[in-house]
Amino acid sequence: MGKITTLIIILFFAIPGFVQLNAQPVMSENIPNEITITLDEALQIAMVNNYLLRRGLLDIQNADAQIREAWGSVYPQVNAGGTYTRNVKSPNPFAGSDAGGLFQAFGAIEWLAFNESARTDGDPTTDPITFDEFLDRQRQGFEDAGVSPPDLDDNPFAIENQFEFGISVTQTIYNGAAFAAIRGARQLRKLNEDQVERERQRVANEIKSSFYTALLAQEQADVLGMSVERLRKTVDETRKAVQAGVLSKFDRLSAEVELVNLETNLIEAKNQAELAVKNLSLQLGIPVQTDVTLRGALEFDESMQLDMVDVTHAWELAIRQRPDVSQSSELIELLDVNRNITRARYFPIVNLFANAAYIGQVPDDRTVITPVAGQSFTYSTRQRGFFSDSYWNSAIAVGVQLNWNLFNGFQTSARLQQQSIEIKQAELDREFLKNAVYLEVDQAVRSLETAYKRIMSQKRNIEQAQTNYDFSVTRLREGVGTPLEERQASSLLDQSKLNYLAAVYDYLIALGNYEKAIGKPILQQN
Repeated sequence: MGKITTLIIILFFAIPGFVQLNAQPVMSENIPNEITITLDEALQIAMVNNYLLRRGLLDIQNADAQIREAWGSVYPQVNAGGTYTRNVKSPNPFAGSDAGGLFQAFGAIEWLAFNESARTDGDPTTDPITFDEFLDRQRQGFEDAGVSPPDLDDNPFAIENQFEFGISVTQTIYNGAAFAAIRGARQLRKLNEDQVERERQRVANEIKSSFYTALLAQEQADVLGMSVERLRKTVDETRKAVQAGVLSKFDRLSAEVELVNLETNLIEAKNQAELAVKNLSLQLGIPVQTDVTLRGALEFDESMQLDMVDVTHAWELAIRQRPDVSQSSELIELLDVNRNITRARYFPIVNLFANAAYIGQVPDDRTVITPVAGQSFTYSTRQRGFFSDSYWNSAIAVGVQLNWNLFNGFQTSARLQQQSIEIKQAELDREFLKNAVYLEVDQAVRSLETAYKRIMSQKRNIEQAQTNYDFSVTRLREGVGTPLEERQASSLLDQSKLNYLAAVYDYLIALGNYEKAIGKPILQQN
């Protein structure tokens, strides 16, 4: 699945979710100390409570959320921002040029303007004055107005406080990589769905196997328990026969030793049965401390037998139904989408943009000095507000942006070649998978046929073993048989029952493997 992970990363960055857990997992505190479950109930619990399945579903939900997040880059991108700048000292914008001393010349310009007005106003009392006198009278006028005279060495263009607040909107008009990846997102979601379905089939098969294994262990223990009971009766009868002088002490000791050995085997069988149930609990995602009782039995009836199974037909069914086969084709389509994303590098990216800003340049000293009309070197002052229109103004810009990489050192063509090779490799993997599926189906069918033949054989064998045991018991009661013959017949009967149980178990396991091999859908449990 490494290529799938790679494609998720590619789609995440190229384009600008899938499974929802409708059923909630069974929490530990909600489970009683003792429960009884059937196989169907175990499957229903596993579909919502199995640890691995729950983790897989969460991983896919997380991947789906990442895909939805990546979709956002084809929607309008809206950004807002703001800056504040405190100009501690501003540079002379004319430094190094012939206008470098312009700031100092501003005062001389005002002096020249005053003298020119004095010469042309027709009033003989107003004569031109010297530059120094002009500066002294202007300074005095500022002091009378209650303001400080300007420093001719200051930068008149310097603004102590600068603010800018803006919003920008960008909309993709054409981005071949993004649009190709969007088309692949749906395919990726389907691939994730198939992955979960295949995982459900695997978990269901494991639950069936664990359930049948636990049943087999319990029924094997039951068979040994019945054998112990029969042997205890035989030991009692042997003791009586020894006391009556019919049998030797050796016969009694042999029977007692055999009973102890069989009781030890029974203890081990019961222990294995308990461990098998706890293993099932672990797979079901319920606390292993819970006392679980299984309702069911290892039984076989003719309704469980499949009709004549044709391997070729079963294989064709598997090709249509198995999620992993569908995944192999979907992976090829995803790789093709990935190649289209790379091919889009040959084309430009076109975006529309719109920017709006509100800009403020606010000085610390917002005093406005105005000459009084008709009165030389007389000034009035007023204060402007912080948000005065003189300091704040708006700016709006719209446009089209085009970005086109015309040459990147043949990287795009080399990458396309690599991706074409990856597609061919994926096609080879798909062909190999189909052949592997055929082998898996063929093996499952053969196992079914073998297990069925063993069941039929063991059925007849149990009947014969039961007849043999009944005959040995009758002979022992009539005094013509021996305890050893009865114990041997009992052992043969037990072994026949165990062999039959093993054959039924193998058939059920083979049936589960066959259903998994053909990709039989797992019905959703509501």
